[in-house]
Amino acid sequence: MLCMGLSVGLAACAGAPVQEMSNARQAIKAAREAAGPSTSAPASLIEAETLLNRAESNLQKRAYKQARRDAIAARGKAAEALGSTRTADDRNGAS
Repeated sequence: MLCMGLSVGLAACAGAPVQEMSNARQAIKAAREAAGPSTSAPASLIEAETLLNRAESNLQKRAYKQARRDAIAARGKAAEALGSTRTADDRNGAS
């Protein structure tokens, strides 16, 4: 009985997109830092933050599939924002 309860608990934990959420948060943090406080955030960064908020909401509802999908999309948008920030810095001669 204990083993069955433990296996059910492990299955529930395995379903949560913990790594995807962490990846998205880190990517957004990097993009936010690259954008700096004096510039307005690129639209892709705002989209990334919106997707992460939606992922967190889905995680709370235990809608893990949707949370995973939104977290992955948030990471992608954050990477896009980081890329556009670096491209803009290159054009402006910053390093």
